[in-house]
Amino acid sequence: MGKRRLALCAGVLTVTAFGPAACAAYAADGGDVSVVPAAPAPGADIALRVTGCDAREAVAQSPALVSDARLTPDDGDGLAGDGRVRSTVTAGTYTVTVACDGTEHKGTVEVVRKQAPAAGAEPSAHPSPVAPVNAGGGGSARVFADGRERHGPGAAQTVVALALAGTAALTVHRAARRQARRGRGTG
Repeated sequence: MGKRRLALCAGVLTVTAFGPAACAAYAADGGDVSVVPAAPAPGADIALRVTGCDAREAVAQSPALVSDARLTPDDGDGLAGDGRVRSTVTAGTYTVTVACDGTEHKGTVEVVRKQAPAAGAEPSAHPSPVAPVNAGGGGSARVFADGRERHGPGAAQTVVALALAGTAALTVHRAARRQARRGRGTG
């Protein structure tokens, strides 16, 4: 795939994935402070952005946030940063205020109630470790905990590695041939 086609596909994918969420977040707050996602659950991480602020940094404050969020310049014409919604906050709409160069910029974040799991459904993660933690030794704790020792990659990993190596070699070979042809054609 050519560089232009790859860049075009990546751009389309990015707009498709993030465009509606960003538009909804900006439309929901009605101000120059945007929050993504616009309706987080308690304990969720959020991205904050303010436009129309010429300062080098600012602080976003809200009763819904665990702590003040530090905003720094982003790639556009504003300031951006991350925050976390308090896990104990109740569902509702909260004001987000950013003080910037003596001006207050406001927006809102609508905290939604967490969905209760269906009856009989098990949680996806345990609140505390129930087996050896994959820490130290590159995650070897689990390997040694079950008593079996594994030696080297399996057949599937070997086949995938050989296929990737072959593809890489073929790509390099084709590029070298193209380069050689270009060199002969100009002389």
